Amino acid sequence: MCRFVLIRRRQPTSCIVLLIGVTWTPCMSKNGEHLACDLSLSVLTRLQKQVSVMSMNLTAKLDELQRGDRHLETTVALCEIRTQLQELTKSVESCQSEVSEVKRDMVAIKHELDTVQQVKEEIEELRERVDRFEERSQRRKLRLLEQGLTFFLSYAILAAVLGMLQFGYNTGVINAPEQNIEDFMKDSYKARYQKDLSDDSARGLYSIAVSIFALGGMIGGFGGGMVANRFGRKGGLLLNNVLGISGACLMWGTKAANSYEILFFGRFIIGVNCGLNTSLVPMYISEIAPLNLRGGLGTVNQLAVTVGLLLSQVLGIEQILGTNDGWPVLLGLAICPAFLQLILLPICPESPRYLLITKQWEEEARKALRRLRASNQVEEDIEEMRAEERAQQAEASISMMELICSPTLRAPLIIGVVMQLSQQLSGINAVFYYSTSLFVSSGLSEEHAKFATMGIGAIMVVMTVVSIPLMDRTGRRTLHLYGLGGMFIFSIFITISFLIKEFFGYVQEMIDWMSYLSVVSTLGFVVFFAVGPGSIPWMITAELFSQGPRPAAMSIAVLVNWIANFLVGIGFQSLKNALDNYTFLPFSVFLAIFWIFTYKKVPETKNKTFEEILALFRHGNGRASFRDSRLYGSMLNCVNALEQHLPVTEQAGLVIAEEKTQQDSFPNPFERRMYKTTYNPRRHSAYATVPAGSEHSSRAGDVGSRPPPPLPPPRFPNSAV
Repeated sequence: MCRFVLIRRRQPTSCIVLLIGVTWTPCMSKNGEHLACDLSLSVLTRLQKQVSVMSMNLTAKLDELQRGDRHLETTVALCEIRTQLQELTKSVESCQSEVSEVKRDMVAIKHELDTVQQVKEEIEELRERVDRFEERSQRRKLRLLEQGLTFFLSYAILAAVLGMLQFGYNTGVINAPEQNIEDFMKDSYKARYQKDLSDDSARGLYSIAVSIFALGGMIGGFGGGMVANRFGRKGGLLLNNVLGISGACLMWGTKAANSYEILFFGRFIIGVNCGLNTSLVPMYISEIAPLNLRGGLGTVNQLAVTVGLLLSQVLGIEQILGTNDGWPVLLGLAICPAFLQLILLPICPESPRYLLITKQWEEEARKALRRLRASNQVEEDIEEMRAEERAQQAEASISMMELICSPTLRAPLIIGVVMQLSQQLSGINAVFYYSTSLFVSSGLSEEHAKFATMGIGAIMVVMTVVSIPLMDRTGRRTLHLYGLGGMFIFSIFITISFLIKEFFGYVQEMIDWMSYLSVVSTLGFVVFFAVGPGSIPWMITAELFSQGPRPAAMSIAVLVNWIANFLVGIGFQSLKNALDNYTFLPFSVFLAIFWIFTYKKVPETKNKTFEEILALFRHGNGRASFRDSRLYGSMLNCVNALEQHLPVTEQAGLVIAEEKTQQDSFPNPFERRMYKTTYNPRRHSAYATVPAGSEHSSRAGDVGSRPPPPLPPPRFPNSAV
């Protein structure tokens, strides 16, 4: 604060001398107020310079008057002095006005500093609350990890995986009666057109019967997401059994109708059924399984597939149904899994996540959880689902096109698609569809080749059972790497066995030895497939996405899986004819590529909640950032829960901070819309109840209508803000 003292003193020479004294009294001592003090000092310095100059002029005039003798000169000098005094007075008044403005600014700055200090204290309190909520979230997750396998959960999983058993059975059932089906096609063609069908044409028709199953699977897999959203996971499985029964009946009546077109149509319908199963069953199991059992229970999908494969191979031997009269019954037995699921599944509950997040039926979700967990203590599961709902509420109705165009979801989508390709383009379907002919070409008799094919199914079942406890102990990514690496090595051995058989075919002992090497290599190939690529792609695709985009993502991934299945089924015979002994070499190249991709890009999802997995791809797509995703997921839940407890000052500040966060973190308009819908503060009651004329608003008006300083958003690891 400044005080100006104006002193007038009369001299004997009737001259006026003006003395100005300036004193400075600091009113504040805080660092933030030094700026205002510096401004006042600059004004006073400028004033002192003006006073000094005018004082020097006045002194010079007075000295001149004292030396002068004429009255006229004295009068003129006094007039000049009077004019200069008037100018000095105006300058002093102007400086006083500027000092008053500086004083008002200093008061406003002091008020804002007090507000900032208050906000800092509130931020510290908020951080303490976040820490407490994070600890509580970790305790809740630990309780989720302690959940066990109950009888009713086991029953629900058994009823659901009958759909995957259907898929495995129909994948392998066409293999054993290959010669019987080709003979039927020749007979049917001759009876219809009165001429013989060549062997190549018969093999071509048989390839159509094999591959049209995959064509139907494409359609069923692509429509799986729509069916899951419209009818639910359980409802979609129940409706799907109608297709299963229809397709099985058509295949059963093929020989009675003496029409191989009915066989094609039946295989197509059963393919649609299996395509829907491959989309709905993994989705249902991943949503009802406890967090700590999700990996092992997800492996049950592949276990059911391998059991179906083994069952089809055992029933397909000549001693049972692998005959000219028995093969229609063999194909028609696909009615059994569908009929059994129609009986068992209605007792099971719908997916609790579907009920709570998609349908908003909380009470129904609680009932379903109580039945599945065999306990009334289901709050941890409900809270975990609510956290996922808060994190992904904007994606509840996401379409496939939005999923493909979303930068955040593109990375997990690419991973899911490549994982599905790693299953189909590994060459395993070539073994499933043509294992008998492969073994025959390697030197085994046809009877021994069929038993070797049965050995493949048995080993698949055993290794899948072995991989169940390893899935949650070792991790998905590690097992997938082991599986791809082992398949790559044994695919090379299969190629080597074919080459040695060609170059040393004249040595009988070498032929026998190479036949066994081929069988062992094929069995090893299947063993490593069961360990990794057999079950993990289905499971990890469902884990990489939250409730909103999961159906669309599963549809795309399953469609890609079935397209690759179709291409392998329809093209392997031509590939075998073109490459001969190098047939498995392209699959070896694919296996090497998939191994590198898995090592570089695929994260580990073991014991991670869905929102933690989502946090990885939203805040950095590298595996290194995944180490911090658990903390981010927990703190995200805490912030969502704390929004309703925020003070009024922080609520207004967060609105400004949110707008900047959206621009910085989500340059894509679609992503910004999803983020805004999910985290828009105005959707929460704590923000909606802030009145327009609140205390904060009126206080802001007193200080020049300045908005409060925006609060920084919570500092999460690997966050862009």
